Amino acid sequence: MRLKLALMLFTIVLLTSCSSPGGVTGTPGTSMPTSIPTASPAPILPLVILVLPADMPKADYDSYQTLFYDMAQTSGMRFQVRNTLTSDDVAFEGPALKVVVALPPDPGLPTLAAAAPGVQFLAVGIPDLTAGSNLSTVGATGIPVDQQAFLAGYIAGMIAPEWKVGILYQKDTPDGEAARNAFANGFTFYCGTCRNPLFPQPSGIYPVMVGIPTDAKTGEYTAYADILLHNVVKAAYVFPAIATPELLNYMTQNGMLVISQTLPGEDARPHWIASIQPDVISAIQHIFPDLVAGHGGQTVPTPLFLADVNSDLLSEGKMRLIQQVLDGLQNGTISTSVTP
Repeated sequence: MRLKLALMLFTIVLLTSCSSPGGVTGTPGTSMPTSIPTASPAPILPLVILVLPADMPKADYDSYQTLFYDMAQTSGMRFQVRNTLTSDDVAFEGPALKVVVALPPDPGLPTLAAAAPGVQFLAVGIPDLTAGSNLSTVGATGIPVDQQAFLAGYIAGMIAPEWKVGILYQKDTPDGEAARNAFANGFTFYCGTCRNPLFPQPSGIYPVMVGIPTDAKTGEYTAYADILLHNVVKAAYVFPAIATPELLNYMTQNGMLVISQTLPGEDARPHWIASIQPDVISAIQHIFPDLVAGHGGQTVPTPLFLADVNSDLLSEGKMRLIQQVLDGLQNGTISTSVTP
């Protein structure tokens, strides 16, 4: 009896395990669906390429690289620096490439832009380029020498005792002549005819404007500065193309207050009024978000800013007036009245 009962229990267990393998029931003759998860490919981040010449000074190279790396990171983009760029390079990157920025020499941006309409291209300081639908320019016309000189004339008139101001410019060149006239206009903008009725003599000699010929040797430049010194000029602007460190140091060492584009060294600082410099970085920072958003075709002139400001000569109040004039020059509400 016990043996029969045991055989019956064993048969029941055996039948149950055969009809429901693994505890899962199903219809005979059908296969169970199998779900295999698949991984989605990681999205490719958009790309910014910066084209810099290999022989660019290291400090400038590093500065531009840091600038664009930070802007790309902020915009959620990848970033590359290259020394050259071809149409094959642009095609290889495909639709991920969104922005290309190039500094001189021109890698052929008009051709590259025409071949890649989905990419925004920016030319920085590359002359004679015309903006197109996806090609923008910053500083294509160079530094606005007329605005630079106009502002210098305004500042010199503000600083110099008895308005005894002067300029050293490059003679018989378009930019030099534009700077000469703009300096005089900026001086007049500040103080009109600048006549002191108590000290009428020497009348009408200021501003003293001395042109240095293009064939003059740099070692001869100080002789032209002597003309300013002999005419008791107290504050002078030196056109950047002729502003050698030797000339600037000579003028400051002889007690003249000087404005130009670049401070020659710390020894000159006590007699240095300010540096009027091109501000390409600000222009790039201003236009970059538009490029990321796909808005091209912009032409941005080179803005200016003041550096190396001598606070002993330019108080906060004077700086506010100077900034108002600079803003007016750059937004078009103040004209230099010359064509550079």
